[in-house]
Amino acid sequence: MKKLILLLLISGLFFNCNQKQRYTQNSKEIDTVKSMIEAYNSKDYASAQSHYADTSKTRFNSDLMDSKEIPNYHQQNDANYSSRGFLDDGQEYEMVVDDKGHTWVNFWGDWKGTLKGNGKDVTIHIHLTSRFVDGKIVEEYGYWDPSEVIANLQDIAAQNSMQTESE
Repeated sequence: MKKLILLLLISGLFFNCNQKQRYTQNSKEIDTVKSMIEAYNSKDYASAQSHYADTSKTRFNSDLMDSKEIPNYHQQNDANYSSRGFLDDGQEYEMVVDDKGHTWVNFWGDWKGTLKGNGKDVTIHIHLTSRFVDGKIVEEYGYWDPSEVIANLQDIAAQNSMQTESE
């Protein structure tokens, strides 16, 4: 009986030691996402682009694109801001391995932009999640509430329209 209990304990210890880590806040994948945030802030889209697999798909809110379209997406949005970027304070990163064995990195952070048209500062909380295979992002999702930016851009467009009509 003692041998059976000892065998079970050793088996349990062996089984637990061989499990892959499912959660961490330090990994090469997290370092990749951190470098992509830095590249985004400095508008170095080519550097960020190198971390995506050729077949990667990204969805930012409702916009679906492949990785080659991401630089153009950001450049079009950049036209609305005199400055923009993720704030250093409060950034959180985690890596998880889901039940299917997929490796995901989650990022939460605050983004701040100053609109060119009216000088208003807008701060938005953003969540990004990226799935990695062999060190490359193969799938990415970004979620945030753009309503304050949209409302301001509509106001700016209306003001510009009224100015044009009065001239």
